[in-house]
Amino acid sequence: MDILIRWLAAFLLLAATYNPTDFNYIRWALGNHEAQLSVVVLLGLLLTVGYIIFLRATLRSIGLFGMILIAAIFAALIWVLYDLGLLSLENPGVQTWLGILALSIVLGVGLSWSIVRRRLSGQADVDDVDA
Repeated sequence: MDILIRWLAAFLLLAATYNPTDFNYIRWALGNHEAQLSVVVLLGLLLTVGYIIFLRATLRSIGLFGMILIAAIFAALIWVLYDLGLLSLENPGVQTWLGILALSIVLGVGLSWSIVRRRLSGQADVDDVDA
């Protein structure tokens, strides 16, 4: 359940920033930056903090190679679904949602890797601790 919550948080962060609908930060900020600049900046900073937390944890846990590997596995899955005729990529909205899904999986796995590793190996990760 913890892994699902972390993935969902990553998905919501990415989808809140940009998605193919009109309900996202980028489109809202572009339309309201003159009238509500302070709110645009505040929300932009909050989203930036979210990205820093997710990216830092992901880079520390699985690294750049792990991120690329997870993205490649997701891309191969999309390729297989496309080749089997189970997925159409002609709609740009579907492509955008797939991109959001792929990135959220990478970030969700990165944030959850310690849990997965502990369950698979029985070994716990320990962060740097000042003595």
